[in-house]
Amino acid sequence: MNVVPLRPAPSESVPVQVLGRLLCAMPDGQLSVEGEDGATWMCRRAASCLLKPEPGDTVLLSGPDRLRVYLIAVIEQVDASMSRIDVQGSLSLAANAGTVSIDSPKDLLLRSGGKLEMQSRQWALEAGEAQCNVDDMRYTGQAVDATVGRLRLVGKVFETVAHRMVQMARNALRLVDEVDQVRAGHLEIRAQETVTLHGKHMLMTGKELIKVDAGQIHMG
Repeated sequence: MNVVPLRPAPSESVPVQVLGRLLCAMPDGQLSVEGEDGATWMCRRAASCLLKPEPGDTVLLSGPDRLRVYLIAVIEQVDASMSRIDVQGSLSLAANAGTVSIDSPKDLLLRSGGKLEMQSRQWALEAGEAQCNVDDMRYTGQAVDATVGRLRLVGKVFETVAHRMVQMARNALRLVDEVDQVRAGHLEIRAQETVTLHGKHMLMTGKELIKVDAGQIHMG
């Protein structure tokens, strides 16, 4: 009596294309996938499948034979609210003749465990609100032009080193709690109306000459 199997045994040389559900990822990188027929397949993710598959996703397996089967695509995600582009090595996005755009209707986050480097001939940033937290920052450039409605700097030490510094303002106020020192080769103060110097003690000394000239001089 001959027994004829209802489903012939698959040959190792027959091309494979299976639709299944991802069960889990093994520590060695192998993926366990349950096919539609209930069979379990062990495979690796193809290099062209950039979308990281998650357990429960519907995936497509393909290969030239049973010994060389790869997960080539994620057909349907169990949670479509979160997608992750995942590669083993470095990732580079390039456009030979065009523009690379990253658009997000919500927040856009850039995280780096090392250095964040941006190189561009022209750089533009447009945002309703921006926050930058940097432990140590160094900027080198030829020119900086900034137009702001209000500028506030708060710090422990503020140092400015410049060959020439020009400040122009309609009104200026400077409050110093302790010592205010000015050391210059030549110091000139001019006012169109009134100059007032007031203090509990005032000392004026000149090494060679002190000159006071006015239409009227009142002392006492």
